[in-house]
Amino acid sequence: MAENLNDRKERGSQPVRELDVRELKALLDRGPDGTVVVDVRETDEVDHGYIAGAVHVPSGDLAANAEGIFPDKAKRLVLYCAVGVRSSRDAGVLQRIGYGDVLSLRGGFVAWRRAGHPVAIPSAASRDRLARYDRHIRIPEIGREGQLKLLESRILVIGAGGLGSPAAIYLAAAGVGTLGLVDDDVVDESNLQRQILHRTSSVGAPKTLSAKETLLGVNPDVRVNAHQERFVPSNALRMIGGYDVVIDGSDNFGTKYLVNDACVLARIPYVHGSIQRFEGQVTVVQPGAGPCYRCLFRAPAPEEIAPSCAEAGVLGVLPGVIGVLQATEALKLLLGLGRPLVGRIMQYDALEARFREFKVLRDPACPVCGEHPVLRSMDDYGAFLVSDACRARNETGD
Repeated sequence: MAENLNDRKERGSQPVRELDVRELKALLDRGPDGTVVVDVRETDEVDHGYIAGAVHVPSGDLAANAEGIFPDKAKRLVLYCAVGVRSSRDAGVLQRIGYGDVLSLRGGFVAWRRAGHPVAIPSAASRDRLARYDRHIRIPEIGREGQLKLLESRILVIGAGGLGSPAAIYLAAAGVGTLGLVDDDVVDESNLQRQILHRTSSVGAPKTLSAKETLLGVNPDVRVNAHQERFVPSNALRMIGGYDVVIDGSDNFGTKYLVNDACVLARIPYVHGSIQRFEGQVTVVQPGAGPCYRCLFRAPAPEEIAPSCAEAGVLGVLPGVIGVLQATEALKLLLGLGRPLVGRIMQYDALEARFREFKVLRDPACPVCGEHPVLRSMDDYGAFLVSDACRARNETGD
């Protein structure tokens, strides 16, 4: 039903409600309740400090963009500026366009700071880099603080091929501060059908170096660590050490199981992805919070049952779908957003244009993450691979 003009005028005439810094501090200390704090100051003011978690929307942009940034007009918004003048005026504007729960911080940021409440101050480097990520910062669940967190985060991508390519490109564009790339292969012409990190001019070059050049072209602010070596048991823990999240973009079962085992040992979350012909799947392994890959598949299936992409083929666009899903899950893990695919496998059938989801339970007898793990270090990995516990169940491959 169309909004009554008199209703709008009546709302616009209502006085703007205020809260003081003590009330806002108590509200924030109670934890998430749906309230969004909005900083309406100019960028140069924010550079000198802001209330942690606040969404930055300059006063001049607020009225025109509010409905796109804050689509839920019933959500509580707390606006603040330097001393409370601009925020009070902007709160009145939001009331007139239909926002029903808008408050202004009395005394603004000056009062907040004088009260001794915590202030977040971005580094000089971060301040210079934030303009690129404006559309992230406008999302209340991410905001300035979330973007700064991404800029300080580190993700290791194992495999600079079909899956690693789209995942790495989108993570670089999103502003993940450090990306590690592990691959010992060189670019082959047959890769170019799907591995979008590489160009025709890169044929014959190491994949990690070709990928690094592409990623720095996408976002020169990202630090790219090129690991031109194979991911093997002797270097696995060294490789993943220091990274916040690992993305498994490998193309063979041995490496996929090694990624799982090393990440579980190091308690580093990783995002699994696999593809074949017209189908792909994604899941998240978060050690201590859900099942690992061996809970589902104890050991690799025979090659005749589950051939590699080189043998079976793969639709060129399919890695783009699965790799982007992997990047999405990685960002969710870094930012603590949403519900990651822990304990769930998402399968995609390109021919049917259908996603299906399956729940996966942790196996108490799993030799890697179970109640009595057999694998305790990478030193005895060879013996572990041929142990009865590792080979006890071998149902299907991925």
